[in-house]
Amino acid sequence: MRPPSVDALARDIADVGLPHPLLVDAARRAIAAGAPESARALAEGVARSLLQPVVNATGVLLHTNLGRAPVAVSADARYSNLEFDLATGRRGSRGGGAAALLARAAGAEDALVVNNCAAAVLLVLAALAVDRAVVVSRGELVEIGGGFRVPEVMAQSDARLVEVGTTNRTRRADYAVAVAADDPALLLKVHQSNYRIVGFTEAVGVRALSELGVPVVADVGSGLLDAATPWLSSGPPAWVAEEPAVRQTLADGAALVTFSGDKLLGGPQAGVIAGRADLVARCARHPLARALRPGGLVLGALQSTALAYLRRDGDAIPFWRMAALPVPVLRARAHALASGAGDRVSVVDCESVPGGGTVPGLVIPSAGVAVDGDHSGSLRAFDPPVIVRVHDGRTILDLRTVEPADDAVLAKALASVS
Repeated sequence: MRPPSVDALARDIADVGLPHPLLVDAARRAIAAGAPESARALAEGVARSLLQPVVNATGVLLHTNLGRAPVAVSADARYSNLEFDLATGRRGSRGGGAAALLARAAGAEDALVVNNCAAAVLLVLAALAVDRAVVVSRGELVEIGGGFRVPEVMAQSDARLVEVGTTNRTRRADYAVAVAADDPALLLKVHQSNYRIVGFTEAVGVRALSELGVPVVADVGSGLLDAATPWLSSGPPAWVAEEPAVRQTLADGAALVTFSGDKLLGGPQAGVIAGRADLVARCARHPLARALRPGGLVLGALQSTALAYLRRDGDAIPFWRMAALPVPVLRARAHALASGAGDRVSVVDCESVPGGGTVPGLVIPSAGVAVDGDHSGSLRAFDPPVIVRVHDGRTILDLRTVEPADDAVLAKALASVS
């Protein structure tokens, strides 16, 4: 029996919705494997591998695998004044919008936006410390996701790493000895954002470091803009109490602070360098700044986030809107879901986490629904996919990370796994 025509088979699965060349690829693979009937499944697999919206019911607010902070991006197909000065009619700078607004919100003299926080640290070191010493506590030589390590980032910048102290204890005197011996360009303070060392420990704060006469660069990582959280009417949540904030770190004497845009800031993936105007300007002039700069879509989304902070409108930032929801509100939504799903779905109190390598070990009380058994695979196959967690033989759907408008999606998804 002759195999079917590749083109005919591709046209037969056109309803999958992929462009014809991708359908042809799936048809060829299926025919080559001797299983033409598998072409549809292969094409559907390609479609599901593409970027698409999902419902995050895991309770992890900044889920790295799901894009961290949820950000709404919508723009008409128009040009923008990305690098055009409307006042003069001449070429402008893409650093004047989101960066300037974030600087204002954080109490910094100036700021610069790059494509992620690792890039921000790399640029600072390359611009300010090439061929010179940078002093770091051994307890802060961290590894972030993907295996990237602070010493390796420093090596790429051509700065010279000087380690002081021990893994669990570093004193001000350790830094003072290094300052006297190595004439460092910078003291680098790295926040242990994705782990904790407890017990017999000691660390030196930014205020004490700033008294040593060397510019202090503090990588606070998570991007909490202000410890007072003036954008929340309810005040600072208890779970951010130990998290360093950009405004307070600058007030303590840091010359520069670097942080992420897509973590506690609640914006798109970006890295921000904020602080002294002269140092920010040196970073902006470095050749790496052009290679590391973000595009207009990211800057537009970050600008919207910064404007929300300046308006003190936490509800306009999805991360903070979700994080601040009272448990009774979540529980009421859970009861509504459960009441329409029958006895197999029950209301549960659960615990959400900030995620994204922030405030490790701390939890946020939450509520959701649970179903006996592991239904994670079926729910992932739903359209749109629903991502859940499984604990003690039960499938948990934590509503803190689900927009209320998606409760109807959850109801249909739960009905599909009955």
